[in-house]
Parts: sequence; structure tokens; C-alpha cells
Amino acid sequence: MDPAAVRALDAQVAGCAAAHQRLLATLDAALADGTLDDAACRAPSALPGWSRGHVLAHLARNAESHTRMFDAAGRGEASEQYPGGAAARSAAIDAGAARAAAVLAADVRATVWALEGAWAAATATTWSGHGVKSHDGGARVAIVDLVAMRWRETEVHLADLDLGPTWHDWSDDYARMDVALMTARWASRRPMGMAELPAAALRLPPRERLAWLLGRHEVAGLASPEPF
Repeated sequence: MDPAAVRALDAQVAGCAAAHQRLLATLDAALADGTLDDAACRAPSALPGWSRGHVLAHLARNAESHTRMFDAAGRGEASEQYPGGAAARSAAIDAGAARAAAVLAADVRATVWALEGAWAAATATTWSGHGVKSHDGGARVAIVDLVAMRWRETEVHLADLDLGPTWHDWSDDYARMDVALMTARWASRRPMGMAELPAAALRLPPRERLAWLLGRHEVAGLASPEPF
């Protein structure tokens, strides 16, 4: 990678690691004061259709899936993110969601540590590799893009847990990075010549615009994009 790309990756690693620590600190505090108990894990999260247990199980399995792809890339191989595809991914999340609150939090912590260890152990071979999003039509995903993707998962789903932090609390660095990525993603799904964000969206502050793009914030007069 060229020096600019390395600096960008360093910033993403630092940002995602900080988001991991905010996630773990939030879970620890909620466990300690009783906000996060077994009943709370069965209760709905801020993400429609998922309980808090589902969100926590997903955060753990997502970290595990990234570690799997990093490890394979280091061997010069391309691993499926979720072997078995979308059905296996959903089954693992559903099964994990029913566990006790302390077990779910411990799973998140252990998989975060393992993923950060995979980042630290990554070689040039690893970073030049790719994985396969078997739950998303078999699309290739560059290993170098995974850190930014995990940063999004962590910041967004921390807010989805509805344990205090909201999209208003997303870090400035994350919001700056991902509003650009999500704007490009939004444009890529529109017909040619219709790729500009609506004027009402462009008038929003970047963090609020990102929350709208991710389906976490409704704006009067704007149709909500598909939730991330």
C-alpha cells in the first residue's frame, strides 16, 4: 500500500478500536447497574425485528467472520464470511440471541479481542487479499476494506442496542468517513443521472445525513433508505 493508504488504514484501525472500547464499556456499565440483564436481552432493540440479544450475537459473529477472512487471506486463501450463506448467518444469530446477558457480553469481548489480534498479525499478503460475502450473492470484499466496515457495524449497532448511546454519539471521525462511503453506495444504486442526494439530505449536518442514509433517522419530506 502507498503511504496515504497506510495512514488511512491506521486511522480506521484506531477509530474502530476506540469504538470497540466504547461498546465494551457500555456493556460493562449496563451489566453492572442491571440495565442489561437476561430480560433486557430478550427485549426489542432499536433495530426493528431484532432483540438486544440478536444485536449482540450479530456483533460477535460479525467480528468472528472478519477474523475468519483475515486468517484465510494470510494463507493466500479467500474464505466465505459466513460459511453456509445467509441461512447459516441468520441461524447463528438466532441461536446466540437466547443466551444470558453476561454470556453475550463475554462473547462480544472475546471476538473483539480476536479480531484486533488478527489486524495486528496481518501481513502484506493479508491486506492484499479478499474474502467472499457468501450471504450477499458471493460478492468479493477486499480485506483492506473490512476495518471500515467493522467500524460501521460497531458504531451503528452500539446505538441499536438502546442502552444510552445514539447516532448523535457517533464519533466525528467515523461520521466523516462513512458519510462519504454511504453517499457513494446510495449513488451506486440509482439510475445514471439520478445519483445526487436529494437537496434536503444535502442540507443536513453530516452525522444526521449519515443516520438518514443508514435508515436510523427519519427526515420529513425524505423517503427513508433501506436500513443497514
